[in-house]
Amino acid sequence: MIKTFFNDKEFFKTFVKLAIPIALQNLVASSLNMVDTIMVGQLGETEIAAVGLANQFFFLLNLLMFGIVSGSAIFTSQYWGKRDLPNLRRVLGLSLILSVSAAFIFTCVSLLFPSQVIRIFSEDARVIELGSQFLRIVGLSYMITAVTFSFSFVLRSTGQAKLPMRISIMALLINTALNYLLITGKFGFPALGVKGSATATVIARTIEVTVLLTIIYKNQYPVAAKLHEMLDLSKEFVGRFLNTTIPVILNESFWSLGVTMYSVAYGRMGTDVVASINIASTVERLAMVLFVGMGNACAVMVGNQIGADKEEKAFDYAKKFLVTGPFIGIFMGIALILSSKGILSVYNVSSGVYESAARVLFVIALAMPVKIYNMIMIVGVLRSGGDTKFSLIIDTIGVWFIAVPLAFLGGLVWKLPVHWVYTFIIAEEVFKFTLGVRRFVTKKWINNLVAHA
Repeated sequence: MIKTFFNDKEFFKTFVKLAIPIALQNLVASSLNMVDTIMVGQLGETEIAAVGLANQFFFLLNLLMFGIVSGSAIFTSQYWGKRDLPNLRRVLGLSLILSVSAAFIFTCVSLLFPSQVIRIFSEDARVIELGSQFLRIVGLSYMITAVTFSFSFVLRSTGQAKLPMRISIMALLINTALNYLLITGKFGFPALGVKGSATATVIARTIEVTVLLTIIYKNQYPVAAKLHEMLDLSKEFVGRFLNTTIPVILNESFWSLGVTMYSVAYGRMGTDVVASINIASTVERLAMVLFVGMGNACAVMVGNQIGADKEEKAFDYAKKFLVTGPFIGIFMGIALILSSKGILSVYNVSSGVYESAARVLFVIALAMPVKIYNMIMIVGVLRSGGDTKFSLIIDTIGVWFIAVPLAFLGGLVWKLPVHWVYTFIIAEEVFKFTLGVRRFVTKKWINNLVAHA
């Protein structure tokens, strides 16, 4: 299978065109998130914990928006497969309405109730104070991010992955430069601490969406929709869209709430535990960037083939992704184990936090092939075929009936070290892997949603 991955020239060419730019975009985002964490970390472990917990609120929104735009991408990839531009633009309009509305609610909460949000995760008064300062500012970027998300995902569905990648790189470089100037105060800029990091994010996100929309409409990309094209929505069209997309939104919402519950458990275990998990999670995101690209490329490529009525080719493409991703993941896991000490050495943290983060990274490395398979299966394969209800079921059961109970039992009842708590959480991945393999071979996940559109 690995050999045929490279020998199938059409497949490999499309894969490189889509997956590599998406992976690079995520690589830059993860790398600069690591830089952000390191910069804030120079202020102390409390600051790392405060920013990390404040970003858990955005993590909820981020995954809710991801559910909306990836649900929309199920349709846009299939519509693009049959080159149905009017319906593609209608889906873009629905994606914008839903994602911006969700972001508006999160913005209001972050502005009006920041301390109450942080208090959910931590009882440390200083963490609550600093996290509230960060959240009150960074919340201004949420609606801007929603617009960027919607346009970027539809661009990817049409095979245009390079533009959002380039603009994201630009914005994140600006964000890092502003972090350098504003967190500790450089070249005459004020030293704003965690407020500086939040301010940098708002400025960078504003520049990002401005440049993205300017280029899209100036060059008349397929997503350069006029307002009346995006709002030309019939009741039947909206109903068909929501029937497939709502399970994706619920999937991401329930999953993100579950992951947030892990953070609640970690927060009750102590500020040093939160710091170690935030560091390990940042490194994990860096290690997973290629596979995030593969998952998104899979969703587009398989969806395009289903929309073009080439179901056997869609199945073959999906199989290539599901074998190749975990295979590469084995080597990525080994590389993570070998390099973890060098990566962690750049953080200015206590030896206890360092050791805890190193052990969590070891568990992450061992579980990586299974996590990669599940991510590609759910985000790339099942959703591309519109099998969103099955995805919702296995993700929800895995998180809420396996991982969340084990996180609280391990961390708060049995008082285990954080790396053992994380190991218990990983048990849900084995459950999803088992059911995912069975679902894939049945081919019941292949549904042409646009055949009669």
